[in-house]
Amino acid sequence: MSALFWTLAFLGALGAMAYHRATLLHWTLAGATLLLAKTFFGTTPWLLWVLYLAIFVPLNLKGLRQKYLTAPALAMFRKVSPKMSDTEKVALDAGTVWWEGELFRGKPNWSDLHHIPAPKLSAEEKAFIDGPVEELCAMVNDWKICHDDADLPPEVWDFIKKNRFFAMIIPRSYGGLEFSAYAHSQVLIKLNSVSPVLGSTVSVPNSLGPAELLLHYGTEAQKSHYLPRLARGEEVPCFALTSPEAGSDAGAIPDVGIVCKGEWEGREIIGMRLTWDKRYITLAPVASVLGLAFKLQDPEHLLGDKDDYGITCALIPVATPGVEIGRRHFPLNIPFQNGPTRGQDVFVPLDYIIGGQAMAGQGWRMLVECLSAGRAISLPSGGTAAVKVAAIATGAYARIRKQFKMPIGKMEGVEEALTRIAGHAYQADAVRSFTVGAVDLGEKPSVPSAIVKYHVTEMGRQCMIDAMDVHGGKAVILGPKNYIGRGYQGAPISITVEGANILTRSMIIYGQGAIRCHPYVLEEMRAGMETDEARALDQFDAALFGHVGFVISNLVRSFWLGLSGARLTRKPFADSTGAYYQQLTRLSSNLALLSDLAMAVLGGELKRREKISARLGDILSMLFIGSSVLKRYEDEGRQTADLPVVHWAMQDCLIRAQDAIVGILDNFPNRAIGIALKAVLFPLGKPYRKPSDRLGHRVAKLLLEPNETRSRIGAGIYLKPTQYNQIGQMEEILKDILKAEELAKKARDGLGKSAGGTWPALAQAGLAAGVLSAEEAELLERAEAGRKHVISVDDFAPEDLRRITAAVHAVASTGRAAA
Repeated sequence: MSALFWTLAFLGALGAMAYHRATLLHWTLAGATLLLAKTFFGTTPWLLWVLYLAIFVPLNLKGLRQKYLTAPALAMFRKVSPKMSDTEKVALDAGTVWWEGELFRGKPNWSDLHHIPAPKLSAEEKAFIDGPVEELCAMVNDWKICHDDADLPPEVWDFIKKNRFFAMIIPRSYGGLEFSAYAHSQVLIKLNSVSPVLGSTVSVPNSLGPAELLLHYGTEAQKSHYLPRLARGEEVPCFALTSPEAGSDAGAIPDVGIVCKGEWEGREIIGMRLTWDKRYITLAPVASVLGLAFKLQDPEHLLGDKDDYGITCALIPVATPGVEIGRRHFPLNIPFQNGPTRGQDVFVPLDYIIGGQAMAGQGWRMLVECLSAGRAISLPSGGTAAVKVAAIATGAYARIRKQFKMPIGKMEGVEEALTRIAGHAYQADAVRSFTVGAVDLGEKPSVPSAIVKYHVTEMGRQCMIDAMDVHGGKAVILGPKNYIGRGYQGAPISITVEGANILTRSMIIYGQGAIRCHPYVLEEMRAGMETDEARALDQFDAALFGHVGFVISNLVRSFWLGLSGARLTRKPFADSTGAYYQQLTRLSSNLALLSDLAMAVLGGELKRREKISARLGDILSMLFIGSSVLKRYEDEGRQTADLPVVHWAMQDCLIRAQDAIVGILDNFPNRAIGIALKAVLFPLGKPYRKPSDRLGHRVAKLLLEPNETRSRIGAGIYLKPTQYNQIGQMEEILKDILKAEELAKKARDGLGKSAGGTWPALAQAGLAAGVLSAEEAELLERAEAGRKHVISVDDFAPEDLRRITAAVHAVASTGRAAA
C-alpha cells in the first residue's frame, strides 16, 4: 500500500509539473522534496538518490550540460537540418507572429484574445462607404459589363479615379484616403457584392503593387512623383510577377535585368536592359505604370563585386520603348482587365528600381513582407462578399420560391445547404475582420493571411455551389436577373491567385507556421546557423531544453485534457460558449505535440510530406477560425439570437480539426507512434461530432426571413433596391410577401368559400367585399408580381446571344482598352 501511495504521489507530482510547465529548478526541487519525504517517512533505496543526482546534477551545471549534452545535440541538429534557400529564409523572416503563435504554444491565453481591440470605421471612412461607395454600386450593371462590354463603362472608370478609389492605402500627405485595412476591406466587400469585375479593379491598386511597394521602400523622389499621380488616378498601376515558367514558384522567375551602359535621354548612363514575359497581370491592359519583378545580374561588375543580385522590383512607365502591353486574357467570363506584358532588351535607368540602387536584389523580401498584409485584405474580402451574397440571396429565394405548396427553404435537403451557407458566412466574416484588424494594429500577419486567404476563398466557392444547388435553373440561366451565376463562374479565380490554394494549404500555412509560431524551433535554427560557437551553444542550450520541457508538457496536457474532456480547463465565460474555449485549448496542446513529433520523426522530410503538413495546417487554421468566431460573438455584444450559428460554426471547426488529427495519425510514417498517439489524444474515443440536424434547422431558419442575426450575417453588402441590384430588389419583395401572406389569410378568413385562388384574384375579391383596404389589395398584387419576378429567368433573341461571341473576339483581338 505504501509503495502504491508513493508511486501515485510521484506520478501525480510529475504530471502536475509537466502540465503547468515547471522550470528545471522546480523539477529539481520537487524531486529532492519527494525523495526527502520518502526517506523521512520510510526507506528510500540508495539507487534512487544516485539516479536523481546523475540526472539533475549535470542538468543544473551549465558547463557540464553544454559540453556533454548540448554540444553533441547541436552538431547532430546541424547535420540533419535541411539547407534553407535564400527565398525560404526571407519568407521566414517576413511578417510578425500574432495570435497564431499563442495557439501554437498549446496553452492559449483567452483573456489576451478578448483584449485585442475590434476594428472600427472612422467617421470619414463610414461617410465614404455610405456616399461614394453606395453611389458607385448603384451605377454598375454587372450583366452589361460581362455580357456586352467586357469592361467597366467609361463613366465608372472616371468615378473611380475622381473619388480616389485607387488611393485607399496612400497617405493623405500624397493626396490619398489613408484608410484603415478594415475600411479598405469593407469597401471591397460592398463593391464585390455587386460586381466581381468592379471589386477586382479596385482591389489591385490597393493591394500588392506599386503604391504598396513605394510606401514601404520607395525613395522620396519616387514617392513624390508617383503617389500623388496614383491617388488622382492619373496613373493606373499594375504589378507583373507571374511568368509562364514561374507561377506559384515565384522565386524561379526567368525574367532578367542586365546591368549595362546605355544611352538615356541623350547621355550615357549605367542602367538595366530588361527582358520579361509575364501573364495573368490584372490591370495590365489599361496600366500606365508597370511594376516589374525580375532577377538583376551584373556580369560586368558595374555596381560591385556581385554577379547576381537576385529578385529586384522596378517601376516602368508603359510608354517606355520596347514595353509590350494591352492584350487581354478572358478569365472565366469575368472580364476584369487582365493580360500579358512582355519586353525585350528594354533599357531603363537604375533609378527605376523601387528604392533606388540600394534596394537591388531586395525584391523578394519586399514582395513577401507586403504580401502578408495585402493577402489578408483583397481576396478574403471578395470571398466574404461571396458568402454574404449567397446567404442573403439564397435565404430570400428559398423563402419566396415554393414547391409542393411550401417554401423550398423548409425542405430538409435545402436546409442542409442553407445551414452551410449561414455557418460559413459567420466564420468568413469573423476571421476576415479579425485578420484585417491585426494589420491595423501594425502586424504583418504572414500565417493568418495565408489562413484567411485559403479558407475564406474556399468558403466562397462552397457557398456558391450550395447557392447554385438551391436556385437550380434560376442560377443556371445567365441574364440580368441572374445574381449567382457569375459568382459561381468566377469562384476559381480567387482560389488560384496570390498563392494557389493547393500550395497555400500544403506548404505555406504550416510551412511558415511551424517555424515562425513555434516557441523554440526558430531559435534552434538560428543557433544552428550562428557562426560564433559560444553564442550558438548558449542559444541552442536555452532553446533545446525549453523545447524538451515543451514536448513533455504537451504530452501530459494532451492526455489529461483528453481524459477529462478538458472540462476542468479554465474558460473565460460560463455560458454555452465556454466549452468551446476548453476544446480549443485541448486542440492547441494536440497541435503542439503533433508538430514536435512530426518534426522529430520526419525532420527536413516534413516539408516534402505535404499531406501531413497540410493536415497540421488544417488544425492551426481551425483553431484560428474558431478563435475568431468566439471573438466576433464577444465583440458584437454576445447576441443570444446568434447562438445557433455560433454553435454550428464552432462545432464545424472542432470536427474538421479532429478529422485532420485522425488523418495525421492514420498516415503517420511510424505506425507504432501513430497508434500510441491515438491513445494519448483520444483516450476515450473521438470526442467531436458534426453539428446535429436539429441545430442545422435552427441555423437555416435564420436566413429565411428578416431578423437581426440575418442582418449581421449580410452586413456590408449592397442591398439597396436600385435598378441593377436584383438582390436588393428581392429583399424588398421578400418583405412584401411576408406581409402579403398575412393579408391573404385575413382575406380568406373574411371571404370564406368565395375566396379567390391567386393573390391578385384574392385582392380584388377582398377589396370588393370590404375585407381589404385599397392599400392592402395593392400590396397583395405587388407581392405576387414580385414573386413572379424573383422566380423568372431571362430569354434572348438569337441575335442578342451573338454578343457573347463578339465580346470574346473583342477581348482576344483588340489592343489597349480605354480606361
